[in-house]
Formats: sequence, structure tokens, C-alpha cells
Amino acid sequence: MVVEVMTTHGLSQRRACGLIGITRRTFRRAPGEDRNGLLRQRLRELAEERRRWGCPLLYLMLRREGWQANHKRVERLYREEGLSLRRRRRRKRLSHLRAMRAQPVAANQTWAVDFIHDSLFNGRRFRAFAVLDEWSRESLAIEVDVSLTGERITRVLERLSIERGLPRVIQADNGPELRGRVLDQWAYEHEVKLQFIAPGKPSQNAYIESFNARLREECLNEQVFLSLDDARRKIESWRHAYNRERPHSSLGNLTPEEFAAKNQMSSAAARTAWPATDQELAGAAQRAPASDPKPDRFTATLRACEGWPEKLVIKMNQTAADTKLPMGYPKG
Repeated sequence: MVVEVMTTHGLSQRRACGLIGITRRTFRRAPGEDRNGLLRQRLRELAEERRRWGCPLLYLMLRREGWQANHKRVERLYREEGLSLRRRRRRKRLSHLRAMRAQPVAANQTWAVDFIHDSLFNGRRFRAFAVLDEWSRESLAIEVDVSLTGERITRVLERLSIERGLPRVIQADNGPELRGRVLDQWAYEHEVKLQFIAPGKPSQNAYIESFNARLREECLNEQVFLSLDDARRKIESWRHAYNRERPHSSLGNLTPEEFAAKNQMSSAAARTAWPATDQELAGAAQRAPASDPKPDRFTATLRACEGWPEKLVIKMNQTAADTKLPMGYPKG
């Protein structure tokens, strides 16, 4: 600013500094080296690699790499570099009270599935079938193809059953591929419960909807797919990075794989405490001793007074009925 005033109005350095309000010593002082230069450079590189990640996620990545900087310093540099994301989301208001369903407490208790659509470079549409473990937020599979029928979905689930076992519940929407006979027969044969959300209520399958939003923002909107094989390769690469590199605040700022490995022992113990199935409850009911659902007063009195003479018990019941005293207690 001093140089601009000097060149524009033809003033001396002393006069220009006096008009602006700074000393000539301050004007002549050479700027110091930016001690945040390396941090700025790394922050820009991460922001370029993860273009849909905000400051909190970038800060966690820097801490994981060993940078000794608090969140206020990173936020200041983030704003100075102009990396802020502008994203407006419509605020959703509750129209009624929502019933909260039971949350999974171990792996392979509840899987969430859904479809997402996109197109290739030439305009050809394709679909992606995503499978998510609701407990660890792990992306188990993303099947990409032009057409995904019920038979194709069952093959994906069969492959996952070999790799990590089957879930107790599969949460899904009301699509024709998920409501069809093929998946229903497969679930019946493998003793897996299909749990469908209410029509027009995607919020009841919130975990997979949130995952689809991340997949859309961080992968589908950022990549150009030249062919179907190219789409499969890029989406699978993003899925591995999602499981191994992307931290989640709901998981204690751990990645899905780190969270699953850390809580592996507690997951095995909690899996045994999951609510019993219908077959288990039926077996317990058969093993339970038979009891009188509605015993009469005489039977209850006999049980309470077991070992007493029969004539004395009958006389006590008659006396209690006449004087409105509890059964089994003599008058007076």
C-alpha cells in the first residue's frame, strides 16, 4: 500500500508511511519465513485428493500422518487457502414422533442394502448395489452392472457369506429386486430375516442412505467412467479407501476396519446376547414346566398350606369367605 501511494501521488517514503500510519522501520522489515508452509502444502494436497472432505476430516488425516497442529491452526489455514466447501442442505423437520428400532451391537447383526444409479462417459446408465454393515459402517460390497436382478443379488450375498458369514437381518427398501421371490427364497433357506422399510420413508434406512451420499459426492461426482470395467475398478478402489482411510466421528474418529478390529472381542460377546429367534423361544417354551394359567382359590390355598390336614384347610377357607379374610389365615 505504501508503494502504491508513493507511485500514484509522487510522495516520499516518509510522507507515505505517515499518511498510512506505519513506521518506516516496519515498512522496510523483510517478511519472515512462513512456518506453516509445509502444512499449507500438505493441506492443499489432501484437499485436492479428497475434494468433498471438509476441514474436520482433513484435520484428522493430518493428525494421523503425525502433524503436530491443533484444529484451530488447521481451520485458519483452511480458510486462508480458500478450501471451504459450500453446501446447502434442506432442513428436515419432524412431522411426527418416530419409533427408534434396536441398534446393532455386533458385526453381522444387521446389513443395509440399496441401489444407486450413474452413467458412463457415453451416456449409458448403470446401477450399483451396495451392502453395508450397520454396526461397523464397513462397505462389504458394491456390485456394478447395467442390470442387477434378484439372482445377481443372491450371488453377491452368497459370496459375502463365504467371506464373513451371514447377518441375522437385512434392512432394505421396497424395490422389485428386493421384494421378489428369488431373494425371499434365499433368505428363507439361509434363515435371514428381510426387514423392509415403510414405503416412501428412506430415513428408516438411514445408514445406507448416508453411505450412498458419500459414494455420490466423493466418487461418482468426481470420476469420469469410460467403460463398465473402468467404473468397477474406480468404485472398488474408493470402497477400499472408505473402509481403511476414512475416519467416522460416530466411530470415535476411527475407520470402519479399525473400529471392527478394536471391538472384535466385544462384538463376539454381544452377538451371543442378541435377542433370541422364534425357534429359540419356541424351544424354551417347550422345555418350561407346565403351569396353571389361572388357578382357582382352592388350588392356591392347597399350595400355600401344603402339609396341613385337609379338613383344617377346608374349614379355614370357609371361615375366610365368611369374614372376608385372606385364605389360609384363621379367624381371630
